[in-house]
Amino acid sequence: TRGMELEPELLLQEARESVEAAQSYRRELGQRLQGLREARRQIKESASQTRDVLKQHFNDLKGTLGKLLDERLVTLLQEVDTIEQETIKPLDDCQKLIEHGVNTAVDLVQEGEIAILGGVGEQNEKLWSFTKKASHIQLDSLPEVPLLVDVPCLSAQLDDSILNIVKDHIFKHGTVASRPPVQIEELIEKPGGIIVRWCKVDDDFTAQDYRLQFRKCTSSHFEDVYVGSETEFIVLHIDPNVDYQFRVCARGDGRQEWSPWSVPQIGHSTLVPHEWTAGFEGYSLSSRRNIALRNDAESSGVLYSSAPTYFCGQTLTFRVETVGQPDRRDSIGVCAEKQNGYDSLQRDQAVCISTNGAVFVNGKEMTNQLPAVTSGSTVTFDIEAVTLGSSNNNEGGNIKLRVTISSNNREVVFDWLLDQSCGSLYFGCSFFYPGWKVLVF
Repeated sequence: TRGMELEPELLLQEARESVEAAQSYRRELGQRLQGLREARRQIKESASQTRDVLKQHFNDLKGTLGKLLDERLVTLLQEVDTIEQETIKPLDDCQKLIEHGVNTAVDLVQEGEIAILGGVGEQNEKLWSFTKKASHIQLDSLPEVPLLVDVPCLSAQLDDSILNIVKDHIFKHGTVASRPPVQIEELIEKPGGIIVRWCKVDDDFTAQDYRLQFRKCTSSHFEDVYVGSETEFIVLHIDPNVDYQFRVCARGDGRQEWSPWSVPQIGHSTLVPHEWTAGFEGYSLSSRRNIALRNDAESSGVLYSSAPTYFCGQTLTFRVETVGQPDRRDSIGVCAEKQNGYDSLQRDQAVCISTNGAVFVNGKEMTNQLPAVTSGSTVTFDIEAVTLGSSNNNEGGNIKLRVTISSNNREVVFDWLLDQSCGSLYFGCSFFYPGWKVLVF
């Protein structure tokens, strides 16, 4: 009977599980439908946008070509006017001369005919004066009238070759791409920044340069943050818990124009930005307090972070923007707590690298060292908790951390023992000479 009682229970259990599975299956399918809707929307919207861009561009071209053709027509018509005016003028002059000659001849004929009619009698005076007058006019001098072959005969030379040239160019003008040649691969959050990585998705496309843009999701326009040949970039000045959109495009080898933009990706950083402590004599800070510059003030001591914002499991990066004169006591590193009274992080409860590349753990120099720090060097710290030791007298015990420091493509790995367990760490730096400038992210 016990088995008989269990069976309905089991059935009920199985039925419940089936209902749950069906609900989760429905949810999953719903998400896939949503994904399909978004895919369809992307195709539709990008197609409609592309249509608008094409129509606008070809309308603009038509307008510009129309204007250019009109201008050329005006120029040619002006040339016709100029030639016509210049070559008609001598003909007008010749015509005036001939018309004057005709008038003279008509007058002479009239006068002569009257003189002849008078006979040779008492009118002899008239005949005599007419003959004298006629002898003074050169009746055999005729002006030159140009032959038709010597006079301009205007025409327009118009061949259709321009149509073939233009036709070839027009038929090759513009292309439609179904997808951009580059896409954003991943967005990695950093304190006060986001690392953006992208990759080529079109094997036939040879990229010469990439161009990365971003904007706050509330802003209407994107701004350039990087142009170059790298395929990743850290975008700084990122406010925590604010959504940003990123997009990337590329320029083909030897080309002027940029490719279409990648599909925009949204990223944000939940991590509080790293900041140096403000108001510390000897160091000047940038407006976001993530860059410290060792100034000319006569002062020594460690400049710490304003709060313990470094957590195990993250990567902490320092970038040396400019260098000053090095000193073996210089330090860039991480520590358990702020301890004043030291002029370097080469002390207990701290790990650091000096500008000459020496590595210190709890104040002791290690045998293996890194290359010297130069302008543009990045130094990264990766720290992970290895074991939590505990002692019976409830004093918290030791904590062992695995530390990896990398600089100039070299790295050292070592264990760091701390007196007390700590969830978060401070970072700091000390330089003895001015000119050192360090960015932290």
